Amino acid sequence: MRILVVEDDKSILQVIRNSLNKYYTIDSASDGEEGLYMAQQNIYDAIILDIMLPNLSGDIILKTIRQEGIYTPVLFLTAKDSLEDKIKGFKMGADDYIVKPFYIEELKIRIDALLRRSGALVSENILKYGILELNIKSRELFINVEKIELQTKLFDILEYLINNKGAILTKEQIFHRIWGFESDTTINIVEVYIHKLRKILEQYDCHNYIKTIRGVGYMFKIDEENKCLKN
Repeated sequence: MRILVVEDDKSILQVIRNSLNKYYTIDSASDGEEGLYMAQQNIYDAIILDIMLPNLSGDIILKTIRQEGIYTPVLFLTAKDSLEDKIKGFKMGADDYIVKPFYIEELKIRIDALLRRSGALVSENILKYGILELNIKSRELFINVEKIELQTKLFDILEYLINNKGAILTKEQIFHRIWGFESDTTINIVEVYIHKLRKILEQYDCHNYIKTIRGVGYMFKIDEENKCLKN
């Protein structure tokens, strides 16, 4: 799970990072412009967003990404605690709202609730899509409860696809997420690994659900007739 935290208070940001990085991959920004750029350029499972930020406010960030079709779950993190402020936040498209000061345990519970609602998380360590089940902690794939061995990179790609089902992922996004910006490998490696992953899943009647978007990248295809989706 990858989460973006946009918070200008460095002490709060540090507490969130230190407390939650054992559960999620945490990216962070300390001003609004940087936060908006990161939300636009990357795919996140959830965004924790302060409202009062330098350069660009959190409500403008939320409005902008929603207008651009980015529907990542957003949790507002703010000192504004009036009912009017909360109603305004939800009307703008926020999915949850937590008031400072807060308990880190409550923040963790709220994040997990957002992830479950979005379908990204079945339990703390389980991702599920039809008969596909990924155990994030043990890094195991099960198809109809049968354990399937996957190489590390193949597991990472499948996890990324499931977390973003229905969204188009460019080759660049997959490459940077799985191999990193400083990798010496060329971007063509993405095609090689997607081909390997398809071949493995086809052995279990999971056909044609990683759809190639010509000239762009790939999409985890939602198809009710696909045997792989049926329990």
